[in-house]
Amino acid sequence: MPAKSLSELVEFARSRSPFYAELYRGLPTRIDRLVELPLVEQTAFWAANKWPDNRLLTGPLTDAGVYRSGGTTGAPKFSPWTRQEHEDALAAFGAGIARAGLRPGHRVANLFRAGELYGGFLFIEGALHRAPVDNVRLGFGAAPDDFVAELIDSFGVDVLAGEPMKLSAVAEHLLRQGRTADGVELLLFGGDLLFDDLRPVLSRAFPKAALASIGYASVDAGLVAGPVPGEDVRVHEAFPHCTVVELVDEDTGEPITTAGVPGRVVVTNLFRTLLPILRYPTGDRGEWTDPRRGRFRLVGRSLEGARVGTITMPVEDLRAALLAADPERLICGMQLVERRRDGRDELVVRLGHLEPPPADGLAARNERLALAAALARPGFLEEVADGAIHPIAIEWVPRAELATNPRTGKLRQVLDERPHT
Repeated sequence: MPAKSLSELVEFARSRSPFYAELYRGLPTRIDRLVELPLVEQTAFWAANKWPDNRLLTGPLTDAGVYRSGGTTGAPKFSPWTRQEHEDALAAFGAGIARAGLRPGHRVANLFRAGELYGGFLFIEGALHRAPVDNVRLGFGAAPDDFVAELIDSFGVDVLAGEPMKLSAVAEHLLRQGRTADGVELLLFGGDLLFDDLRPVLSRAFPKAALASIGYASVDAGLVAGPVPGEDVRVHEAFPHCTVVELVDEDTGEPITTAGVPGRVVVTNLFRTLLPILRYPTGDRGEWTDPRRGRFRLVGRSLEGARVGTITMPVEDLRAALLAADPERLICGMQLVERRRDGRDELVVRLGHLEPPPADGLAARNERLALAAALARPGFLEEVADGAIHPIAIEWVPRAELATNPRTGKLRQVLDERPHT
């Protein structure tokens, strides 16, 4: 399906979708620039996309495929694609996989999850099938780690593709057996950011494998951006003639044009018309690396963090501080746990490990890490000194015990264990 001009997309959406008709009421008849449109407000967007009485779609649901989000944040969302829209998305994503390092003849183990309308496995399988290079597709799905580890060698797997936590689980299984998979040439991650704390276990288990993003897409936002080859695996760029990516200021909503300034990632899809995606915030934050070429680095989820008393603790700030305070590289995963005791909030930083940290000096190590985390957020220590919140607590657990979404396998960055009554 050829890409449509912005004016065509807006006219189509506002004439056929009650949601967009209301959102764009009062705007000029012809729209030529994205900044003339308001950002979509996600809560209202998905409240309109329900059955029955759908107010978002531009036509009847008669020939379409439907995906459902994993519900990692908020309620699960249903996203329909027409046959041609799906085909166009798979072709673009497949071309991106080739750019990420897929070579002719590569045997690819697809470890993404399937079922319950989740799109991960099916979407990647379709994209590999349409990639512009020959490849052998091995539909492992969410198979047990021991099964995957055995077939890596016996079938000569060249590429593993999966969520970061699944890739690290297979890596941990190999290492516990005293093995490495030297034949694996490429690790393709998707569905979530791959954080630096998982790199050590991956590099130990797959010592000859390059690491790359498989691409940037989601069930709710759809196709967003393709991987950019290079050392920084968080850098992506919009798919030519398919998507337009903007970065906007989180407070003002104004477009960001300067490199290195973080903001919300906003996407517009140029070929989806059944469920139009126009200036839709993806829920991620990014910063331009090359504004002229439309290249940007993902830096985390929008406003994701723990709330402790009046202090917000951004996940990425804490992760960077903790890794800097861990020269032995014992940390291989992290999540924040919000708890409540003695009438005050407490933040527990749960750290994953492959081997437990040495008991000798553990108290001093934990104190050093807790201080590094507290210093990452101005005002935290002052709140502790005033008795408003508890000091940060450090909790070590095996990497496999970090909580994940049961449907998607994605790491849950923040757990709120406080009573809600």
